[in-house]
Amino acid sequence: MASTPALCPEDQLRASRAIRCTTILLVASVVINYIDRGDLSVAAPLLKQEMGLSASKLGVLLAAFFWTYSSCQLLSGWLVDRFNVNWVLAAGFFLWSSATVCTALIGGFASLLVLRLLMGVAESVAYPAYSKIFATRFDENQRGVANALIDAGSKCGPALGLLAGGFLVARYGWRPFFVLLGLGAMPWLPLWIKWMPRGPSAADTCPDAQPTVAEIVRHRAAWVTFIGLFCGNYFWYFLLTWLPSYLVQERHFSLRAMGAVGALPFVTTACATSAAAWLSYRAIAAGATPTRVRKTCTSAGLGIAAVIVVVPVLTDERASIAILVLASIGYGIFTSSIWAITQTVAGPIAAGRWSGLQNFIGNLSGVVAPMITGFVVDRTGHFFWPFVVTASVALTGSMVFLFGLGTVEPAKWRSQAECRLSSGK
Repeated sequence: MASTPALCPEDQLRASRAIRCTTILLVASVVINYIDRGDLSVAAPLLKQEMGLSASKLGVLLAAFFWTYSSCQLLSGWLVDRFNVNWVLAAGFFLWSSATVCTALIGGFASLLVLRLLMGVAESVAYPAYSKIFATRFDENQRGVANALIDAGSKCGPALGLLAGGFLVARYGWRPFFVLLGLGAMPWLPLWIKWMPRGPSAADTCPDAQPTVAEIVRHRAAWVTFIGLFCGNYFWYFLLTWLPSYLVQERHFSLRAMGAVGALPFVTTACATSAAAWLSYRAIAAGATPTRVRKTCTSAGLGIAAVIVVVPVLTDERASIAILVLASIGYGIFTSSIWAITQTVAGPIAAGRWSGLQNFIGNLSGVVAPMITGFVVDRTGHFFWPFVVTASVALTGSMVFLFGLGTVEPAKWRSQAECRLSSGK
């Protein structure tokens, strides 16, 4: 980042407070984001019965969000690089919260499908916006904690959704649940407008220096993060979309018990990613290279996550849940480093587009995982093979990071060098 003039103590205090408020609001937004994208999974057992949906049709609905969420990532990456990222994020937040409220009014499969597609469009701005804000507004020593908090928030969201949703859906039905989620999120907007970052950023000094998509995809680390995120997300979206139905249909949990047990993997992941981020920070401060730390976390994390294959085999419920928690710990270790790799290598000028590309490919797993699971469950009548596929994909991701990731350091973009040359710097 470009150097900034020294601030007086009063200005430093004000800047520190602004960073804290921005971080809190971004974490709150990702919690809401993940509650909203997972709300259909919570309501699925009742909604499936009310609308007479097969497992395959439910799989289509659970995957529909990711069709537009993934396909709009390239556009979202371009938007946050080209326009004011604060307002792009605010617009997306308003749109996805409105879609959540409207879900309570639907009457059939087609209208629900349209709203899930719309929600995917709106939520696609989130991660490119987070990466852009962290890369341009946060110092290097602030990004590790900020990324860990965002990731923890993305895991706390589903946990809160399952805990509260299981109770609310069982007591009041699924429609009031969606109204409460959508309207309850709206107070975030005026708070964001008040505290969002203002003033020029480091990336604004040379707007023509932003690398093209073609330049980004020629970078080796880009494809490692793209494929690695796909493999990690397959694990994540399998749990997010089908774990509630698995617990109810195959383990015969009540809706309330499903909410409590289903929240465990997400809470565990949030704790694991926070702890792994702190340990990574300490290791790098003690002299370990970012390359060794990031490669260890991503490859070992997904390797541990692959133990999820044992979950459907165990007849003892406690042992099965313990293995599920262990797999979630592994996934949390992985997520502590994946976005840190991206922001370090991409840098401020490429963070938006790189993140958009990464999320586009990575979230194709959100299209594939729910549909494959629904298809297989329809054909076999149980969840064994979906767990096997999930473990295999996680293990593949582990190998990609172990053997494919090179040195984790800022990329030297040709466009940036040309911009500096033309400006005489």
